[in-house]
Amino acid sequence: MPTDLTIRTYDTPPHLGRHQVLDVRSLAYRRPYDGRPLRATEWEPRIPVLNQQQLVAQGIYTSRDYGLDDDVDALSSCTGNAGTALLSVLLSKEQANAAGLNTDDAAAAEHFAIGLYADATARDEWRDAQWPIQDVGSSGLGVAKALRDRGLIDQYGHATTAEELCALLQTGPVLMGMSWFDSFSAPDGRGFIDSDSAWADSALQGGHEVCVTALEEVAMIDGDLVPEHTVLRFRQSWGASWGDHGEGRMRLSTYEAMRPGIDICQPRRDFR
Repeated sequence: MPTDLTIRTYDTPPHLGRHQVLDVRSLAYRRPYDGRPLRATEWEPRIPVLNQQQLVAQGIYTSRDYGLDDDVDALSSCTGNAGTALLSVLLSKEQANAAGLNTDDAAAAEHFAIGLYADATARDEWRDAQWPIQDVGSSGLGVAKALRDRGLIDQYGHATTAEELCALLQTGPVLMGMSWFDSFSAPDGRGFIDSDSAWADSALQGGHEVCVTALEEVAMIDGDLVPEHTVLRFRQSWGASWGDHGEGRMRLSTYEAMRPGIDICQPRRDFR
């Protein structure tokens, strides 16, 4: 195992699957907040809401498509799903199709996400097993490496503070790996996962990866963020019936409360 990695592993039930992997080499490329004004921003994925569960109902047969002995109906592929949603923002429709990502068909896009998940597990150099041999989960860092190795992005950077996260969202969506609590799985009518103020008292289910697509509301006083009134929106990978049509929201104060267990990565495509 590389000695310059900080690793936190979780159990990987099929609807989760993210591990926290921090690499001091890549953290050197974090993008510090430079004090510029932070404004509400929104980045819309070009693909339908994906679903890493109910694979058979989508016509995805892992025995046939990936050489497994039996079909599985869910995968710990949240990292690949989040990475696919983010990539669909960075690429035009034509570029996505050239890369094998069908932006019009949810099942085809889910196939792409599963392939990206497989690549990410191969690039998680800290463990031996990978998918499809074993559904081991992966990391946001592994997905970023897989996207770069495919030539679909040219760099990725990180944020380690609330201000840095909001600054990254001024330029594009981000991958957010986070701890996932029982309370989060039952969002309110607007998709807020933290509407129950006692969310931290619920059981920890595991680790999860989402694509943050919007800094939906920004509250600042005298140039300082007000986390309780600043809202992030993210694309989930559990189908369009979850949350607000497949999307969730959380307050920046929740990010701050969980920050030691969160990693923020922004794959970027600066060439055309």
